[in-house]
Amino acid sequence: MRFFRLILLPVLLVSVAVDVYAAPFTLFPKADHLASPDGRFEVRDVDLREAGSEFSGIFHSLVLVETATGRSRKLCEYVGVAAVAWSEKDSLLVTQYLSKKTSRALIFATTSRQELVVLDVPTLIRMVPVELRPALRENDHAFVEASRLEGETFYFQVWGYGQHDRNGFHWNCEYKLGVGNLNCEEKKSAGQTAR
Repeated sequence: MRFFRLILLPVLLVSVAVDVYAAPFTLFPKADHLASPDGRFEVRDVDLREAGSEFSGIFHSLVLVETATGRSRKLCEYVGVAAVAWSEKDSLLVTQYLSKKTSRALIFATTSRQELVVLDVPTLIRMVPVELRPALRENDHAFVEASRLEGETFYFQVWGYGQHDRNGFHWNCEYKLGVGNLNCEEKKSAGQTAR
């Protein structure tokens, strides 16, 4: 019983911490819509069925609808899965899983004319310090996943594995909107912090 408590307590603390520090994400196309907290907007999933293409699979679009007027605009297209969450500033956070090997994070503004923010592996290679670049260039699996937006700071994670990092790598990153400053720190595993 003591062993069970020793294991259960850390698991509960981690799950509570994740819920407190990360926005609740909804997976599309499993969900077909996601309403904003104030009900003014709704994100909807639309299947795009294109005839005769060299690509296989079902393409989807995420569409933002203003519920009072019915006006809508297409946010993006995706294949596979997109994780979507509302931020505190009427912005939409999206992680697009582009394949089994990569993803990218996007921020869409719903009410302002803020430009679309896209953070993917090619963009991060140009932005991170030189010593971090091999993890992005030399691993065949690298994922960029949105976490939350607080004020002007976008928090996201970068992780992956491959030839360069057989045991994987994991970074916690912050991106300052407007100024474009990026800071990524390696997340230590339990084995690394115990040393």
